[in-house]
Amino acid sequence: MAFTHIPVLFDEVMTYMPQIPQGVYLDGTLGGGGHSEGILSRCPEASLYGIDRDPNALSAASERLKDYPGFHPVRGNFHDAKTLLAAQGITQIDGALLDLGVSSPQLDEGERGFSYHVDAPLDMRMDPSQGVTAEELVNTLPEKELTRILQEYGEEKWASRIAAMICEHRAKTPLRTTMDLVACVDAAIPKAVRRKSEGHPARRTFQAIRIAVNDELTPLDPALCEIVSMLRPGGRLLVITFHSLEDRIVKKCFQRLRNPCICPPKAPICTCGRKPQVRILGGGAIEPGEDEVENNPRARSAKLRVCEKLEDA
Repeated sequence: MAFTHIPVLFDEVMTYMPQIPQGVYLDGTLGGGGHSEGILSRCPEASLYGIDRDPNALSAASERLKDYPGFHPVRGNFHDAKTLLAAQGITQIDGALLDLGVSSPQLDEGERGFSYHVDAPLDMRMDPSQGVTAEELVNTLPEKELTRILQEYGEEKWASRIAAMICEHRAKTPLRTTMDLVACVDAAIPKAVRRKSEGHPARRTFQAIRIAVNDELTPLDPALCEIVSMLRPGGRLLVITFHSLEDRIVKKCFQRLRNPCICPPKAPICTCGRKPQVRILGGGAIEPGEDEVENNPRARSAKLRVCEKLEDA
């Protein structure tokens, strides 16, 4: 299957990304390379380092961007961006983009196990060569831990019932496929609730398990801080999120970097010495327009947040 991905909020990303003719850029979640192509087409003499865990994404993007000598594919996780770029001799960047979550090709490639519409092995790893699979996770974690994952990562109100059903199922036979997991969700959620629910009833469960498999949330805040530390003054970090858990982390991180003071609220002057590192652009979350959502329904839940490194940070 061709790795074809429609870049979300493309125009907005191009608007907010600094246009430095010979700048250094980071695309921490390369995907199909659509955003990277937009950056390089505006600044063809720039250097852009595209990081991705998925070898299929790296291969597809490398082919797409082969005419740009400044493009450098890097296999890895953007959580380790500072280390990965240092290995390339890069310590400062002018702009960075993170397009979080699972990409369209990963969803459409049924055998990867991300989709609840296709019967496939329970995998869900963004890097298919590393880590624990979804199958291992759902068949080994204690019921209490499964419940926590579904509650925290999926915001699933039926978490305890779904976790109990998974444990009941695996006691008889292990869960092997995506449809095994869907069946557990269907058995746990009352039919009346399933009929009224917006979207597929297994959507939150699959999101939660995918996040746990790929450890998407815990390292996010420190990764954002490290990327900001690499920005030159005036450099910008752009982050696209697709669900409230990611967006909340990004929002709080940006707010803390904008106002890091830890002095008591009633203190007459600041004595902690912590200075603001960024300013927030765009007035908060930037959402796609109606035309984009109509043309690409997967953009519906996307939000873009942007911060800019201060001159004296």
